[in-house]
Amino acid sequence: GYYQSVFQGGATPLVIPPLEDIGDIETILERVDGLVFSGGGDLNPLLLGEEPSPELHSICPQRDLKELLLLRMALDRQMPMLCICRGIQLLAAATGGHLYQDIPTESKPCGKPIKHSQEADRSCATHTIELKEGSLLRNLFQKERIAVNSFHHQAVSEVGPDFSITAQSADGIIEGIESKIHPSVIGVQWHPECFILNGDTCMMPLFKWLSHEAADYAAARRLHTSILSLDTHCDTPMLFDQHIRFNERDDRTKVDLHKMQEGRLDAAILAAYLPQKGLDEASLNEATRYCNQLLDEIEEQIGRCPQTELASTPDELYRLKSYGIKAIMKGIENGYAIGRNIENLIHFRQRDVVYMTLCHNGDNLICDSASKTEHTHNGLSPFGREVVHEMNRIGMMVDLSHAGEKTFWDVLETSSLPVVCSHSSCQALCQHPRNLTDEQLKALAQQGGVCQITFYPGFLREEGKGTATIEDALLHLKHAIDVAGIEHVGIGSDFDGDGGVPGLNDASQLINLTRRLQQDFSYEEIQAIWGGNFLRVMKQVQQASQQ
Repeated sequence: GYYQSVFQGGATPLVIPPLEDIGDIETILERVDGLVFSGGGDLNPLLLGEEPSPELHSICPQRDLKELLLLRMALDRQMPMLCICRGIQLLAAATGGHLYQDIPTESKPCGKPIKHSQEADRSCATHTIELKEGSLLRNLFQKERIAVNSFHHQAVSEVGPDFSITAQSADGIIEGIESKIHPSVIGVQWHPECFILNGDTCMMPLFKWLSHEAADYAAARRLHTSILSLDTHCDTPMLFDQHIRFNERDDRTKVDLHKMQEGRLDAAILAAYLPQKGLDEASLNEATRYCNQLLDEIEEQIGRCPQTELASTPDELYRLKSYGIKAIMKGIENGYAIGRNIENLIHFRQRDVVYMTLCHNGDNLICDSASKTEHTHNGLSPFGREVVHEMNRIGMMVDLSHAGEKTFWDVLETSSLPVVCSHSSCQALCQHPRNLTDEQLKALAQQGGVCQITFYPGFLREEGKGTATIEDALLHLKHAIDVAGIEHVGIGSDFDGDGGVPGLNDASQLINLTRRLQQDFSYEEIQAIWGGNFLRVMKQVQQASQQ
């Protein structure tokens, strides 16, 4: 039933044995485009911290731990999944949910209980379920209620925080769940694969959906094999003092080697971030010292990570991509780092810093900020003009994210080269002083610069207007493209600097963005968005310094 349903859904089935080695699982996951988790024995309640109830049926330890690992790794890769019966219970267990070990003795039915452990032929429907309005299941079946089969005694009692209940039987038992953050994950309590054994195609919408999602996912992965994807602003070095290791998967960070691999991110600019503090000599000297410390820590972290190397030019990024090695570039967030000594710019450029954000939240000696500003200089200070000229001369990109609007216009007037906004969004969609107006976007484009759309929730949707999601990020991206043109927009997530929204919450989820982009943009346009535009500016700035 499983393989016939997958075939008729339009895909080719492959049976995966219960693998033990993580490397073997990773290899398999690189070669398949979607997963069906099938039915089977009960889950061992000890895996959920519970003792077995007297009604527990047989468990299968050969499957439990291995399938939980496989499912978790597939979720990390945003892989399309259909989880059936035992599969939905596995999905819930792996994502913070809970189970009834036995429905009749543990559940509290809302209304008259129904029999969930039927002895009827498995290809026959035995009860009905209601599909939640607005759910993917409702959209697939185009019905409010459908008839399903039932021969189980375990069920999901609670879902984890990233899932929604989208189907229930008349007595309230959860029959369907969908992910809020993974674009293609459904769990169902019944056995849709059995209907095809009786020539009934009523459940084909589920398998056709899975086949379509798998094909879309495969297309995104293929695209990433040939384009170079670059995230231009990540604040991960702020967390290195928490004994973070870049080569280890860690839930405290949104960017590490494993998440970059899972999300198909080839390169990232890690920013040495400095909060704005005092402007006395002692504070300025400490800022310079601390910036050097952060740059040291970036170098040390990447030096301990053999699958990752430091880079400082576009050519180096493409070379590392050809070798399958992740690339890390260094940036500075807040020109406070140079104090009042312009010679520090040369020092940081010699350390391969590719851009410097002129300010952060609060005015410094260079310019006025967009946030917490006292309009100290009415834009760019005389010292700031020297800084911009020197950055042009030495081949360091000028970054105007966080800069006040008057600073923005002063810099465009002062700079002889295109400038960048490494992590900003659109004020037309979210009224925040950190975002760019349409006039700024147009001017940035006219000068040849780029705006890198960020995933910071407060820059995507105004406070009190709901929770920002991947949909908001896409709206900002498309708006910037409409205003500035496809050649002047890119991605700067602000991960680990509070950037991240459902669907784009860390580097592992970036393939979700590619899947959405390929619905509306050509290969060449996606290539430009995912780093080509930013690297064009970088190359222009660096080459100008060599002339």
